[in-house]
Amino acid sequence: MHDLRRQALESGKTTSRKARSKQASPASSRPNSAPSSRAASRTRAVSRAGSDEDETGNLSDETSFSTNSIDELLNGDVSDPITDAWRSDLADRIQELLDRKRSSVQGREKCLTNYVRTLTAQYAEEDIRGKEAELVVALLKSIKAETSEKETILAMKALSMTVITSPSDLIYDAVCSPLKRVISDSNSIPSKAAAVRCLGTCTFFGGASDDEILDNMAYLLEIVASDGSFIDAQDEVDPVVAALEEWGTLSTLIDDLEGESEEAAEYFVEQLSSSDPGVQIAAGENIALLYEKSYRPLTEDDGGDFSETDIIADPDDTPGVPKLVKTYDVYRRSDVLKDTLSELASLNTHRVSKKEQKAIRSNFADILDSVEYPTHGPRYQNAISQDTGKRYGSRMTVRIHKDGVMKIDKWWKLHRLQALRRVLQGGFVSHYERNPVVFESLPYTTPPVPLATTC
Repeated sequence: MHDLRRQALESGKTTSRKARSKQASPASSRPNSAPSSRAASRTRAVSRAGSDEDETGNLSDETSFSTNSIDELLNGDVSDPITDAWRSDLADRIQELLDRKRSSVQGREKCLTNYVRTLTAQYAEEDIRGKEAELVVALLKSIKAETSEKETILAMKALSMTVITSPSDLIYDAVCSPLKRVISDSNSIPSKAAAVRCLGTCTFFGGASDDEILDNMAYLLEIVASDGSFIDAQDEVDPVVAALEEWGTLSTLIDDLEGESEEAAEYFVEQLSSSDPGVQIAAGENIALLYEKSYRPLTEDDGGDFSETDIIADPDDTPGVPKLVKTYDVYRRSDVLKDTLSELASLNTHRVSKKEQKAIRSNFADILDSVEYPTHGPRYQNAISQDTGKRYGSRMTVRIHKDGVMKIDKWWKLHRLQALRRVLQGGFVSHYERNPVVFESLPYTTPPVPLATTC
């Protein structure tokens, strides 16, 4: 694998161009999402807060970018089959995709559905090895033609599964322009949102350079800042949520976001006033990530460069855990931001359902806590464990079958987890155990915690 694999599999490797040049960009746009396309986004918002104590690994896709009918097709049984019959079926589907002559729209839709379902349920790198280039060409034909919305979205889902199964340094260059054409020119809002998702996945895993990652982050931020009008999707929720979430995922690849933070924070804070819970939560999670990334370990070389108020020590004095130091301010009007987050964390209104209100309160309680204490991750608890005598800390976990759980104690981990689930759906655990690209995207930093000790 190319060095990009290592870059894409660590918490941060790239330094932003703006940080290198020390030039900040002004914020100018004032987005405010309208309630159109609200149902799917609100489902995302509610499901994201549905399990405060334990995040189950083998979940169906709660943040799918497809239409409902496509979700139903893809969220079938993804358990391991008794035999390897799926291999021969996959070989047939690959051959069918590559040979488009005399194929019908309905036939291609069925073929793509089976191809995606198989690659989701199984780690099939050996089965598609050497065929990646041909598959990308075939899938781009369906994407460019936009013969049907269903075929187009399935082809983009298939492209995402192909690159996550067998990453290639050549994929990004081949797919970037066609995907951006769909984002800009398609008459289908679901296709636009799907293309944003696919662009994010192909940028992360498909061989994009440092500058290309930053360019696409700027592109996604334009969508957010314009509330969708930049891609002719004014007041459409799904493309805006997709842009917010993919921006957050790509930003986990950037080590130094100082140059980008002020502009991005301005746009994300504006989106907190959206009428859609999905937009609000996605923007809030990006804000929490920005605050988390504004701190780095304090080193001996820092000397007396920082004031004591900018330095945070581990409250439990854990051996080997370094002090952290704030390297820059994320948002100038932090007092106003905290007031806004506090209002959302205690929201009481009849304008949203009880489930939506619970999701908003739960998520923004975490986000506010991280803005006030940037070392606190999702679901952080200050309570002292009687067993260890230390704070519980972040209590969000991912169950990996029956063997253990993984702590999601950082916002960058949560962003990557959610991105992987959007693509892998019910096949997340299968890929996590077998696909090194997926595992290394969200690696264990310590051995899995036995289930008996989890909350």
